[in-house]
Amino acid sequence: MKRLLIGCLLTSLLFTLPAMAAADTAEGDVIITLGANLTEQQKQKVLEEMNAPDNAQIITVSNAEEHKYLDGLIPKGQIGTRAISSSMITIGAKGSGLDVETHNITWVTKEMYTNALITAGVKDAKIYVTAPFPVSGTAALTGLMKAYEISSDKVIPDEVKKVATEEMVQTAKLGDSIGPDKAVALLAKIKKEIANNPPQTDADLRALIEKVAKDLGITLSEDEINSLVSLFHKMKNANINWDQVNDQLSKAKDKLSAFLQSKEGKTFIQNIIDILKEIWNAIKSAFSSSEPQNNQQQNSQ
Repeated sequence: MKRLLIGCLLTSLLFTLPAMAAADTAEGDVIITLGANLTEQQKQKVLEEMNAPDNAQIITVSNAEEHKYLDGLIPKGQIGTRAISSSMITIGAKGSGLDVETHNITWVTKEMYTNALITAGVKDAKIYVTAPFPVSGTAALTGLMKAYEISSDKVIPDEVKKVATEEMVQTAKLGDSIGPDKAVALLAKIKKEIANNPPQTDADLRALIEKVAKDLGITLSEDEINSLVSLFHKMKNANINWDQVNDQLSKAKDKLSAFLQSKEGKTFIQNIIDILKEIWNAIKSAFSSSEPQNNQQQNSQ
């Protein structure tokens, strides 16, 4: 009888432990990832900058973990031999979406992180990415995904981590060519189209990418189109929750379409307005200066 009671108790615990683990994380909980190669002084500097709460859970990310997902996407020299990038993830309210801020990150923009994190299945969180000195930021995504796994008690499949990392790198590379905001908007819109109407073949996928680029006024090289076809082919075959991707993209729409609201976008628009004004003034000037001449010619005839 005693054995039966113990068996029932153990069975009950086994069924309730996952629920307890999932319930351990609540809105406002904070998890911090620190690069394993930060000095003690750098760790303190980063934690002070984050304004990290005393009860935050702290984990480390190694350079080996960074190489696991970045090798083959960027040169090993760019990844480096030290884990430096750090991040803080604060669990948000359900339905709040993602809010990303960066400091000392020179290549990957906050919108690029947002896009890649949505692909990885990360949702409803406030995220801060930093380093004690300027870095490219490519390695930070590894720590963010690791932190989210711990915070949500969910495992992100390796193939999803890899495709999210590749998306971030490809977006950053495209950003060098067409501008970071346009690159983010392009990737976000392609994902939204795939979520709403999945292409059946690689030819359909290529046509979709070309159409979205054309709609956004973006010119892509053949190599860039091929790279995107390869990326989205992997993404289409990975275990990605496309309904969730669509939902999170909708919440992040204003952030991911930041070009027109950015300083660069506003300057671009203002330059067009200034040019149009100059053209209009030149036309007015040409007409006004020709009127007296025409009158004189008419009077002399």
